[in-house]
Amino acid sequence: MRAPGSARPAGGRRRLRLLSLGTTFAVAFASVTAVVTVLVGLLSYSAAARLVRVDQQSVFDEVVQDLRQEVRANRMTPVDFSSTAPGHDLVRPARTDVQVLGPDGSVFDPGSPGLPVVDADREVAGARTAGQVVTHAEVDVGDDVYRVATVALGGSRGAVQVAQESSDTEDLLRALQRRTLVLMLAVVVGAGLFGWWLARRITRRLVVLTDTAEIVARTRRLGIQVPVAGHDEVGRLGRAFDRMLGRLAQSEEDQRRLVQDAGHELRTPLTSLRTNISLLRRIDELPPGTREELVDDLTQEARELTDLVNELVDLAAGQSDSEPPQRLDLAEIAEDVAGLARRRSGREILVRASGDTTTEGRPGMLTRALSNLVENAVKFDRDGSRPVEIAVAGPARPGTVRVEVLDRGPGIAEDDLLRVFDRFYRAPAARSLPGSGLGLSIVREVALAHGGAPYAFRREGGGTVIGFTVAGAGASAED
Repeated sequence: MRAPGSARPAGGRRRLRLLSLGTTFAVAFASVTAVVTVLVGLLSYSAAARLVRVDQQSVFDEVVQDLRQEVRANRMTPVDFSSTAPGHDLVRPARTDVQVLGPDGSVFDPGSPGLPVVDADREVAGARTAGQVVTHAEVDVGDDVYRVATVALGGSRGAVQVAQESSDTEDLLRALQRRTLVLMLAVVVGAGLFGWWLARRITRRLVVLTDTAEIVARTRRLGIQVPVAGHDEVGRLGRAFDRMLGRLAQSEEDQRRLVQDAGHELRTPLTSLRTNISLLRRIDELPPGTREELVDDLTQEARELTDLVNELVDLAAGQSDSEPPQRLDLAEIAEDVAGLARRRSGREILVRASGDTTTEGRPGMLTRALSNLVENAVKFDRDGSRPVEIAVAGPARPGTVRVEVLDRGPGIAEDDLLRVFDRFYRAPAARSLPGSGLGLSIVREVALAHGGAPYAFRREGGGTVIGFTVAGAGASAED
């Protein structure tokens, strides 16, 4: 076994890289060609099959329609359509079989081959209205498959069965399908061989790009110079790769600056909020007790918003939370969150708890996650007359506790359910409302940090259910 960091023979390493690069290029080339070939082949076959089937169906429908018009216009009997009657060929075009039924549904003049007669056909044979029809899409007659239509002659005089063979058309389509598959396979194999030959032609300079990419991945130095020259596609690729590294380095710096700017911009309205709170103490119209309670509540909200800003900055910067985990009861946290939400919004907030709702976690993070869910529900259901519900249940499954908020708001579109937990994502219907699109992403981070996962789905009867799971008291977040 080679020790970590030991050198590999240059010749063997180069041969391995050439082989791997050539194989990868050939497989990629063949895969792309295979996808395109399969799509084109399938679309072509589907279009051809559809045209053939539609054409056959149109011919059959015209025959049936002509027959209906004929029996409606003339008082006709089973004798008029027998195989010995003059003019019977008018309703017997190629690949079409005709069988005549008597008034009781019995076969008056059998077709070639004979067609099966069921109760629906007998009922049509005894119908008094001419032109009444019943259609059977697929009828097995021997080894063949037919589409059959039974048309009433009217006056309880019998009926005429018109059948068109469809199995031979399907045989033709199956043969076309086999030839298409063979052609697609041949194209894919040829593409793979051509891709392998092309990979051998361009491997040398691509190896240089591969080495550079490995150095960047190992050292994370985005400012490295890519030593590739030339004016063909490989040279353009090298220069594009060099520019890409520069853009990535700039993007990394921009991301770092974005976190700092976001923290600065969010702290500015908080400073204004504290200033407005200090002005509230000059309001003499309110009773002293109410005034002090209002000021204390606003001060508490400002402090919580400041903590949220710091938490978001730390979260965006990839820093770990310093709050130590402890044993806590999620039902108690839900009661505290509900109480605060009632005072803020004036809405009725109900809490339902069942089972063992204790867990090992960080109370501040869990409180923030649940507060975000409740605030989100209240925001999107402002005029709702029904209460917002907080449900805490454990175990939702072995070793987990489930926390979810249920509302009767407008709900979330199906296309947005999978993206509502993305950072800064806001559904089109929510972009006119206040918010930054970070609340539910915090819920996701908190759930993942506690060994769980977030979820959202449309509520039966209207509204949304959004929640998350955490590891229960008997399981750790690392399990």
